[in-house]
Amino acid sequence: MNRHKQVDNLFLQRLSRGLLIGDGAMGTLLYSRGVPLGHSFEALNLSRPEQVLAVHREYAAAGAQLLESNTFAANRLALRPLGLEDQVGAINAAGVRLARQAAGAEGLVAGAVGPLPSHGEDGAGLAPLEQRRLFREQMTALAEAGCDLFILETFSVIEQLEQALRVAGALALPAVAQMAFFEEGRSRHGVTAEEAALRLADAGAAVIGANCGSGPRELLNVLRRMAAVTDRPLSGFANSGLPQYVNGRNIYLATPDYFARMGQEMVAAGVRLVGGCCGTTPEHIGALAERLAVIQPAEGRLPIVRVRESVVAPAAPAPRRTFLDDWGKRPVVTVELGPPKGLDCRKVLQGAREIAAAGADAISLTENPLARIRMGNMALASQIQQQVGIEVIVHVTGRDRNLLGLHSDLMGAHLLGLRNVLAVTGDPVAVSGEGGARNVFDLNSVGLLQLVDALNRGTTLMGAELGGRTGILAGAAFNPHVADMGGQIRRMEKKIAAGARFAVSQPVYSVAVLDEMLERFEALNIPLLVGLMPLVSERNAEFLHNEVPGISLPEEVRRRMRGTSGAAGVAAGMALARELIAVGRHAGGFTLMPPFGKVDLAIELLHGIHGREGLG
Repeated sequence: MNRHKQVDNLFLQRLSRGLLIGDGAMGTLLYSRGVPLGHSFEALNLSRPEQVLAVHREYAAAGAQLLESNTFAANRLALRPLGLEDQVGAINAAGVRLARQAAGAEGLVAGAVGPLPSHGEDGAGLAPLEQRRLFREQMTALAEAGCDLFILETFSVIEQLEQALRVAGALALPAVAQMAFFEEGRSRHGVTAEEAALRLADAGAAVIGANCGSGPRELLNVLRRMAAVTDRPLSGFANSGLPQYVNGRNIYLATPDYFARMGQEMVAAGVRLVGGCCGTTPEHIGALAERLAVIQPAEGRLPIVRVRESVVAPAAPAPRRTFLDDWGKRPVVTVELGPPKGLDCRKVLQGAREIAAAGADAISLTENPLARIRMGNMALASQIQQQVGIEVIVHVTGRDRNLLGLHSDLMGAHLLGLRNVLAVTGDPVAVSGEGGARNVFDLNSVGLLQLVDALNRGTTLMGAELGGRTGILAGAAFNPHVADMGGQIRRMEKKIAAGARFAVSQPVYSVAVLDEMLERFEALNIPLLVGLMPLVSERNAEFLHNEVPGISLPEEVRRRMRGTSGAAGVAAGMALARELIAVGRHAGGFTLMPPFGKVDLAIELLHGIHGREGLG
């Protein structure tokens, strides 16, 4: 007789009769025992099976009735960077065999499946068909190796979890579907606990629940909210509290006794399957099993109540005038400045005054360009707006702050009256680093735009209400210096979908590139500010071409700058810039990037753009 069919019924029958105790963390336990983070924990199924088996046996001895295979990230996409993509089947099959060996005849084995990693340079998700293909490869291997059910866990994107549930249904195995929730019981993308419970039930999950995210108390609140809208069995696999960073490691401080007491409260709320996630150990599961030994879940469950949250959004701020209001009537001109390397910002403020007096529409203020330390651009932007009276566009990178810092600083920028942001991924820190600095990149440019859009709607990126809305006009950078500009246009379309309302190009030096860029942007229907950075010498031209990311000079331009320096170099560079302005006369506008803070060059070009003197 088919074992899958037998255990399918047995799992659900046992769940309907009483509690099931799951196991605890695998990855954080292996890490605490010396496996480095750069190593694939899942690959240990093949390279160090005895180490994985030992963990499974410890959990079984502690009282776990259901063991998860060590296969959370054993999908092709996650294994590819490690060169293990051709071992998907072997790693997953070995994971089930090791868990089965420890579980014995009475224990259940769940095939553990985590979310797919973000895909592509922009972090965008894969198409649903490709998601199912990747899940099917992993989950088929788990099913064929003899797992009794699937645990689909730690998902933050519910649409991806729904695709995994479709695969589980096709393989005729029951699935536990668990999402990770954060502040106020919402997923990273704003899905509430109630909405998740209803959607996952509709998608065919046998058990619905939550894991990871925050600590046991917040997970308990999520489960209570789920229990109010569904009669499906619930599962809860909490972390061992919130991690503390101690001596280079994340340490989870919740004691086994506290974890067990919170598990008991989850059972009282209607949970039937309870276990542990990050930071939990066999000691936590042992304490949980002991406390729940004489506990039975409530016989009755609350009926399904098909209600959804009704959130009254805060009133949007009144429409305001922006630097783009005259777009389409005349070229919009902004001038890019860089904050100082030290504490003296008088030169930047004076340059801003001169630029404002010349009639620029806004100042564009960079953030630590080329990953070098500069004064904070938001504080400086506030001073420029107050002292000079011109709008400032602040560049915000994903390189320098984590997700918490980005939320905080953007809300703070709103408080300071800053209303324009250029969202950029940011130049990576060099290998040597600036004073030991490291890249963050919690969000790239698309993620930053999504964050600004969320704040403008009155929520965090995770969906928590803010009690008001920001009113930030977001822009995005465009790099035309690629072999196939079509790919960059598709990326820009994603940025527009994420909330970009204007674009600024990297400095352009080629008439052919400018023509193609302007032609392709016509269909996008947002203002494009063409980047112009006048060259000042051969040395300057060669440095930009060879060492600055995102800038490429045509051979003809390099030839024209060859041998130039001083006044002759400036004259040659300004002549090139004027030629490009003449070709780009129908562009939405220009962003002038004066080299070495030479604002007089930007003002000269600005006067030419406004008056069209000498532009043909």
